[in-house]
Amino acid sequence: MGDAPAKQQLFEQFAAVGKALSNPKRLELLDLLAQGECSVEALAVAAGLGLSTCSANLQTLRTAGLVTTRREKTKVIYSLAGPDVAALFADLRTVAQTHRAETERARIAYLGDGVEELPREELLRRAEAGEVVVLDVRPAQEYAAAHIPGARSIPIDELAGRLAELPTDTEVVAYCRGAYCVFAHQAVRLLRDQGRPARKLADGMLE
Repeated sequence: MGDAPAKQQLFEQFAAVGKALSNPKRLELLDLLAQGECSVEALAVAAGLGLSTCSANLQTLRTAGLVTTRREKTKVIYSLAGPDVAALFADLRTVAQTHRAETERARIAYLGDGVEELPREELLRRAEAGEVVVLDVRPAQEYAAAHIPGARSIPIDELAGRLAELPTDTEVVAYCRGAYCVFAHQAVRLLRDQGRPARKLADGMLE
């Protein structure tokens, strides 16, 4: 028979990761870090947290091995420990969406419904043919960290004042942080209200 205490210790390591993921704000921080590395200060603003609360949650994620840090002068910069962490977060969302009916109700309450989506494969085909404009509506620093090649950057809070930068006769495909990010939904609704052809990418940078 196996060593029961050793087995218990092993499963405690698994549980430590699960415990770190059990807080909605920590999951939001992982979602933000999936866009690229970021300072504590910027993460606190984006997640709507106080600086000390944000730091405490990040430390919990770091202790669990989910994020890493580096120093840039006086700032501490956080990043995901690896692409497998982003995949874990994406899988967690999929499980919740598949097996918890409450998840779909919460999704609709947050994002709304009725925004037409474009699959990734079709976007690639149409972008290569020059048939669409790909629009990144995340904050500028997230676009700078990583973006779809050829995508234009207009943050969602600037879009209403910068519509003239987009062609009126070409469909716009907006994307943001991921399938559960509200920015692309808001962008498509704004563009359609202005009579512009627009859809959102079915997923986003996390996927």
